[in-house]
Amino acid sequence: MKCPKCQHSDTKVIDSRDTNDNKETRRRRECEKCEHRFTTFERVETANFVVIKKEGVREGYDREKAIRGIWKACEKRPVTQEQISGIVAKLEEKWSAMGKEVPVKQIGEDIMDALRDLDEVAYIRFASVYRQFKDVESFKKELSRLLG
Repeated sequence: MKCPKCQHSDTKVIDSRDTNDNKETRRRRECEKCEHRFTTFERVETANFVVIKKEGVREGYDREKAIRGIWKACEKRPVTQEQISGIVAKLEEKWSAMGKEVPVKQIGEDIMDALRDLDEVAYIRFASVYRQFKDVESFKKELSRLLG
């Protein structure tokens, strides 16, 4: 594993523990050259499917893209990396079980449902981008659905 600071290729594992219901292994590592410490996560790759976009275009599922979208919604919220990793892991299991192709609409709706349970502000942020609210009224309607 390369050090993210100095790019040296020799690092050692300081600590290792299972996370996300034993589906991931979190490792604390230290660079043997500059002694920089960093964390890595190891998991079994389960998400091997194609996403069908709105226009009908197909592209491979990108875990990092899903995580970036969720993190953007959770910015400055009391949400941990482990919570987001757990959400994505559970959703990937669901999507993988759906077959080789998953509609992007399903992915967006599932992420919104997970965020609604995790943090209502993050949910509204994600929904506002995903649903592309055109005006304040559509935003109010979604907010009233959340509250009611």
